[in-house]
Parts: sequence; structure tokens; C-alpha cells
Amino acid sequence: MNSRLSISAGPLVGVLALAAFGLTLATLASRLPPALWLEALTAPDAADIGQMLVHYSFAPRLVTSLLCGGALGLAGALLQMALRNPLASPTTLGVSAGANLALAAAMLWAPSLLAAGREWTAMAGGLLAALIVLGLSWHRRLSPLTVVLAGMVVSLYCAALAAMLALFNSHYLAGLFIWGGGSLSQQDWEIPLFLAPRLALAGVAAALLVRPLTLLTLDDDQARSLGLSVPLIRLATLALAVALTGFVVGTVGVIGFIGLAAPALVTAAGTRRVGPRLLGSALLGAVLLWLTDQGVQSLAGDSAEMVPTGAVTALFGSPLLLWLVSRLRLSLQKPAGPEEAVRRAGRPLVVLGGLGLVLLVLVVLSLSLGYGPEGWSLAPDLLEWRWPRAVVALAAGVMLACAGGMLQRMTGNPMASPEVLGVSAGAAFGLIIAMFALDASGRAEQLGAASLGALLALLAILALGRGRAAAPERVLLAGVALGAMFDALVTALMAGGDPRAMLLLNWMTGSTYAASAGDAGVALIAAVASLAALPLLARWLDIAPLGGITSTALGLSPRRSQAVLLMATAAMTAVATLVIGPLTFVGLMAPHLARFLGLQRALPQLVAAALVGGIIMVTADWLGRTLAFPWQIPAGLTATFIGCPALMWLLARRQRA
Repeated sequence: MNSRLSISAGPLVGVLALAAFGLTLATLASRLPPALWLEALTAPDAADIGQMLVHYSFAPRLVTSLLCGGALGLAGALLQMALRNPLASPTTLGVSAGANLALAAAMLWAPSLLAAGREWTAMAGGLLAALIVLGLSWHRRLSPLTVVLAGMVVSLYCAALAAMLALFNSHYLAGLFIWGGGSLSQQDWEIPLFLAPRLALAGVAAALLVRPLTLLTLDDDQARSLGLSVPLIRLATLALAVALTGFVVGTVGVIGFIGLAAPALVTAAGTRRVGPRLLGSALLGAVLLWLTDQGVQSLAGDSAEMVPTGAVTALFGSPLLLWLVSRLRLSLQKPAGPEEAVRRAGRPLVVLGGLGLVLLVLVVLSLSLGYGPEGWSLAPDLLEWRWPRAVVALAAGVMLACAGGMLQRMTGNPMASPEVLGVSAGAAFGLIIAMFALDASGRAEQLGAASLGALLALLAILALGRGRAAAPERVLLAGVALGAMFDALVTALMAGGDPRAMLLLNWMTGSTYAASAGDAGVALIAAVASLAALPLLARWLDIAPLGGITSTALGLSPRRSQAVLLMATAAMTAVATLVIGPLTFVGLMAPHLARFLGLQRALPQLVAAALVGGIIMVTADWLGRTLAFPWQIPAGLTATFIGCPALMWLLARRQRA
């Protein structure tokens, strides 16, 4: 640990608490004269609207922020200790996404389940998601990167399902965005009074787990020799963390980042013993959310009720986590490199030919076969409307798959992709800034803004993981933080109620509804250029995973090659994001599926990934416009439905290999 960070967590909590307390006093003073504070908190005058707002809105919101922040900080610490994984949190393990999806589904189809309390539905959804994640990574002894990869896949799948529910229930859309983003707005003391006793019991349970978790810091064999039932303690700890997350999600919605940042900062501050780590994580989580919420209220003023605090936590916390990435000591296992495959393909050309044939058949079916009022039929007269959508989907799949494969080989990280590392979010953020701040409506301006956003995001991520710190888990953590920051900005914009923001929803879910012939032409040219560049970049991509010293010995300039690969990746991501939106995750799935086919060299592997990406996106576009006719499901969501189960199956198969 860097000596500059070897300090107690106490001063860190104290400094942040002092800042939060100052903001609280400033906010309270702007609402009510100090002479009336005590009366407003204890016995408010019903004729004074200011006192009533302080008593029934401001004070309950403050207490709720403390309770929810503490619960998430404690949940993150429990998960990290139980799984020995510094990247574990309710967000990365899919617990929050599963709880949110369960609540959304229950609200629509089984509202009677919510009569006994939303927290039970949220806990059930979070527990199911966590069990799926652990099941996918169990045979790899819960390897940290395997757990996080499985958690990301499950989170993506739950998020895609929740987004589809939101699209088909648009009259709830604005409310879902605000609540789903973690709204701490209160009208009475019901939620604080509900949370307090339950979180107190959870705190007692966590205290009882201190000694078992201390033994769990030893090797499993040593812990068993001391009489510890390792699976039972891990399961009990997981159940407690899921319960804490369920309480929070069931009452205020999803609040990200706190469960990851608080334990990481406590560890970075030099706290090593289990008890102080749990206590410090809970206190720091409470203070972080308190500080963030007071900042929201101070800056947003009268609009604070419409700003989801859970989304804003990433705005305040992501820069802090980005700074921490290069200093935090992470003892993660080295991920499998690109050479690890289930089997080696004996004839790569046969594999590529088969994929090409499948893609050709799917393109023909997509253009000719459809579902209408009279059922399935061949409709060549609709070709002029179908071909732009099919071409855009195909080109976007090819470019995202190529970009994902290149990132995975450059970083040596099997979880790298434009979506996971925040590159797609950077492109989306650049595009949104161009639309909202610069009023850029032309495709050239939008493409330039998206390219700049993607390039800056990628440069920031790799700069934070440079040199000694360039381990895959550091790059991943930097990408998660940067992506969360961009996503929070987007969520805050969309929760503000701007009509332009509401129109962005279809684009962000990967819709091809508005694809034009011009869009198809630009996307096709970019996809062909991407494929044409692969033979020129293949040697660099074969050598890059070997490291800088070996690359230099083989005559390759790491700095120049990395710069070229960065620009190529950013350009591919920007064009694909512009035409189909940021939510497809083809960049993560397609390279894995190509590697599963046994293709290990860079060129055949990337070509196969491009073909697989095209297959996924063309199939997604076709199914999206036919399965729910006359409604249409965005291609990005459909691609997630197709690819995530395939990736889960691949993960499960690799566990048994």
C-alpha cells in the first residue's frame, strides 16, 4: 500500500462528515431561520410550511441517506470479505439489478406480492441474481475476475429486461427513471422508521460474523482446520449482504457505487482487521451518501426532488475511485489470456466460412421474411424499409465486436469491451453534450462529438492503468468508475424531464427504428474499413499481449501501436454508438464466443468475432420487429437477450472444462 494512504479510516470519515455537516447547515439555513430549527424538528407549527417541510421532508431524507449509505457500505464490505474480491459489491454481483428487476416485474404483473413489503420482493430478486452469479463461478473457486464477469453478465441481462418493461410501460417512464436512479425524496418518517430496526438487526448479525470472517481471511484449508464451515459462512454472509441491499432497493431504488467505494476507501486507508473494516465501511458509506445528497440539495435547489441521488453518487464518487485505482493494492488472479480457448480450431477457414454462411442466410431472412397482420409472409415490397435497419445492425455488430476483441487483446483482460470499459458511455456522453449544449443536429457534428467522447474515455482509462498499475483488474475498475460517471450524467439528464432526453431512450436501448439509407451507408463504409484494417493490425494484436519488453524486442513500438489501436477502437465504437446506441454488449460477448470456437490468432479471431457480432445484431433486429408485432423491441435489448444466455452457458461450460 502506498505510504501516503496508510492512514486510519477515522480521519477520512471525519473530514467527509464535517463537509456534509456544513452543507446540511447551509441547506437548512436556506429553508428556515436557525431560531426555528429545534421547533421544526421536534414540534413543527402546522401553519408554517417551512417547518413542516423540514420536519416531514428534509429531516427524514437526511436520516434515510445515512441509513441507506451505511447499509450499502456494510453490504459491500461483507461481499468483498466473503468472496475475497475487492471488486465485489451489490452492483457488480448483480444484486441491485436483480432486486430492481424483481420489483419492476412485481409492480406490473403481481402487485399483490408487494402488500407484505417491497423489501421481500427485492431480496428475492437480489438473492436469485447472486446465486446465478455464484453458480457460474463456483467451479473456478469464485475467482475474482470470473465472479465479476458473471456478475456483469447477469446485471446486463436484468437491466435489459427492466429497460424492456420500461419501454412497454411508457406512462411510468419518468417515475421509473427517478425512482430507479435512487431517489431519496421523502414525505414522512415511514421509510426511516421502517429501515432503522431492520438495519440494526443486520448490524448485530454482521457483528456476530466478525470472528468467522476473520478466520475466512486464512486459506480455506486452514479455516476448516480451525473448525470453520467455509461454505456456510460464505452463504450466511451473502444472505446478509443481499438482505441489506434488498432493504435499500425496496425503499429508495438503486444507489450505485457506495457499496464498491466505501470498502475500497477503508482498505486504502490502511484498515486491515475485519471488525474495523466493517464498521468503517458502514460509517463511510453513510457519510458518502449523506454528503452526496446534501450536495444535490444545495446545487439543485427547488429541483432537488427530481434529481435521483443514486445517480449523482457516481458523479462525486467516480473521480475519487479513479484516483484510488493506481494506488489500491489488488491481489486478483491474472486473467486468462487470449490464448486460452476451449479447443483449438483445426481449420479456421472452415469455421469462418460456416459463420459467413450463417450470417448470409440470416441477412436474407431478415430482408425478406416478416410478420404482419396476416402472419408470416415474404414481403419484397418492404425491402426499402428493411434494408437500412439490417445494414445498420450488421455494421454496428461488426464494429463493436472488432473493438471489443482489440481491447481484450490490448489489455489482456477478458472483460474488456467498449461497453464495460465505459468507451460506449463516453461516446454517448459526447453525443448528448453535442445535442443538449451545442444543439448539434447534423450527423457530422454528432459523429465528431461521439468520437471525441469515446477517445477521451479510452485514453483516461488506459492512462489510469499505465505502467506498474496496468493490471487487468485496474483497467477494469477504472472503466467501471468512468462508465458509472457517464451513465450517472445521462440518468440525471433523463430524469430532468427534458423532452429531448425522453427521445434518447429508444436510441440508448439500441433501437434501429429511425435508421435511414444515409445511416446505413455511413455504417457500412465504417464496417468495411474496420474489416480492411484488421490484416494491417493483426501482427500488433498478436504481439501486444506479450508485454512491452517482448514487443520492443520483436521490433514493435508499444507507444505507437497502442496509439493507433486506441484511435481505431474509438472510431469503431463512436460510429457504432451513433447509429445504434450504447446498450448492445456485443463488444463483450462476440469475442468470447469467437474464442470458444478455438480461434487463437488475432486475425481469424477478430474476423470470427465480427461475424458473430453481425449474426447477433441481425438476428436481434429481425426478432425485435417480429416477436411482439405490432410493437417492436430495440435491437440492443434483443441482442442482450440473445448474447447473455450464450455467455452464461459459455462461462458454465468453461467451469467444467
